[in-house]
Amino acid sequence: MIQAFGLTSNPRQELPPAVDDVSFEAPTGRVTALLGARASGKTTAVRLMLELQQGRGITHFRGRPLHRIPHPSQEVGVLLGEVQGHPSRTVRGQLRMLCAAAGVPVQRADEVLEVVGIVSLREQRLCTLSRGMDRRLGLACALLADPHTLVLDGPADGLSAREGKWLHGILRAHASLGGTVLFTTHDAKEAARTADRVVTLEEGRVIADQCVADFSRTRLRPRVAVRSPHATRLGVLLAKEARATQRSVEVVNEGGNRLSVYGSNCADIGETAFRHSILVHQLADEVGDAGPAVSVPARTRTEEVRAAEPTVPQPAVADTSSVTDAPLPVLELSEETAALSALARAHARSAQEPPQSTGTFVSLPVDADLGGASSSASASAPAPPSGEQGTQASRIPSGPASALPPASLSPLPPPITTHPAPSPLRPLRYEVRRATGIATGYLTAAAVLVASAIVAVLLARTGRTPQAHLLAAWPQELPLPPAALGAGLLGAFAFGDEFRHPALAADRGTVPRRLGLLCAKLVVAAAIAVSLAFLVVASDAVLLHLVYGEELTKVPADWLSTFASWLALVVGCAWAGVLAAGVFRSTTAGLAAVLAVPILVVPLVQKALEGPSVRTAAGLPSRLRDLALVHWPFGAERVLAAGLRMIAQPVGSALMLSLTALLCAYLLTVLRPRAR
Repeated sequence: MIQAFGLTSNPRQELPPAVDDVSFEAPTGRVTALLGARASGKTTAVRLMLELQQGRGITHFRGRPLHRIPHPSQEVGVLLGEVQGHPSRTVRGQLRMLCAAAGVPVQRADEVLEVVGIVSLREQRLCTLSRGMDRRLGLACALLADPHTLVLDGPADGLSAREGKWLHGILRAHASLGGTVLFTTHDAKEAARTADRVVTLEEGRVIADQCVADFSRTRLRPRVAVRSPHATRLGVLLAKEARATQRSVEVVNEGGNRLSVYGSNCADIGETAFRHSILVHQLADEVGDAGPAVSVPARTRTEEVRAAEPTVPQPAVADTSSVTDAPLPVLELSEETAALSALARAHARSAQEPPQSTGTFVSLPVDADLGGASSSASASAPAPPSGEQGTQASRIPSGPASALPPASLSPLPPPITTHPAPSPLRPLRYEVRRATGIATGYLTAAAVLVASAIVAVLLARTGRTPQAHLLAAWPQELPLPPAALGAGLLGAFAFGDEFRHPALAADRGTVPRRLGLLCAKLVVAAAIAVSLAFLVVASDAVLLHLVYGEELTKVPADWLSTFASWLALVVGCAWAGVLAAGVFRSTTAGLAAVLAVPILVVPLVQKALEGPSVRTAAGLPSRLRDLALVHWPFGAERVLAAGLRMIAQPVGSALMLSLTALLCAYLLTVLRPRAR
């Protein structure tokens, strides 16, 4: 069950809040629709429920707020907008990446692909999917962790009628298995066909909370549309006959030559018109949607009704001026049984109930400048209870939703604070699939290999470059070799704009501040950097051997320390890119931090190390060995000495300082929200 209490968004400058004190319930085993026109606050309410937006209020999912659920993706499946992911990632790769994030077996990806019917598209790129296929993939992402609750924002927007029926059948099947379904829509007919309960929003407030039967009677009632040059006379005659026979018939004059008759049928109206020789131009069954309320005072219509017919009771008229003319929906027997219309069930139940009133009602046009629009009692009344009292209460006239008394609002609810996205349950597997699921990394590595090979050949031609720099393709004029820059760029991709952690929602935050995920990213970035360093040295050595012979590819005497320094440089650049992109939430910032090491930090380190007062650490390995009174095995003192020499160099010192500063900044961003 979903229980929303007092959802209120923060005010927007001088404008009122988009959502103001919204409270409702979505019961378990039922499909609940959050209905409202465009810009009525549906999406804002959903974002407040999921703690994606700052505001006030609280939402319980089976008795617990979302931030207190250990694994939110296994409790709530979310579909907000389009599927967030890299355009070149495949459908199957996207789902497998989400499997690692949600902590479910990878076979679950193929299962949900079969459920949503896109198995044949599993190797398609996300950028090639149509609107309907993207909706199916979004539903597959929501169902991936087998959640108890589904929260979908406009799931049928942009779909065809057949795709919409299929989607609603999936939602109905999930609810029938004991789950909870909440979806938003602006189509009243869609809500009546699909939902068991309809919560109507207008201008950010709940104006109705009804079961589908009450909703269909008050907001989506069948009617007979009549057009006649003698519409006023025909309306009076229909009202008199209804009073004589004690039938509940409601006649609304919509202006001009048009009538809307509720509670009757085409045959009775046609016979009345024939008996009194009244010409009829149109006589058709329709389904009317009361639509959003307009700011017309309810007392104006009541006074006009009394003037027109004082012997008739004075209930308010449901608005039919903004009716969407559409024939009654025809349900095909070939559709899935799970997608049967809730509207048909509502009409069947309402047909068995006795009428609530035995009067007739005639309404005359309010004013010509209003275009026939009138105030909707059902759209502007507070949420009526179910049953007989709810039906009568829905016909009580009331003003627009904005005129509700302040006393009806609840006290100020507790604030909503957005929480960072949870870390993937399997971070290392998630990071491997994220990094290898797109071609960006492979293209970057290929570009680095080509650039390194070209630079190495050009440096060998000049003959003034040391062999170690020659194999690494590192000219003295460049601050860093192409391999180090490429490793830093690949590390920066880990926290770039492509990253959207989808464990709960699509846009919960680009950078989850979790140390487990950071460690996984550092491990993967180091592995990629080491592989890139090996490939660069190997490809440069092979190319130099083919072009210039063996004299340029001899193994140096201190190859171990030199190669260790080379690996440390490449891995350090990759880690700098990861940490900088994580701190600043930008790929560009990650690459800029890598370039800042030789351009800005190295000159500062050189100035700090200049001067005769600076002491050196010469002989430190031998003193450490004497202190330990044992001989280091496998020549470990030489490795330590090489590491110290590398740190003593300006580039090594600058890189160590940069990594330390970035790591401290990242830890600060992790610990600060927890301390709050």
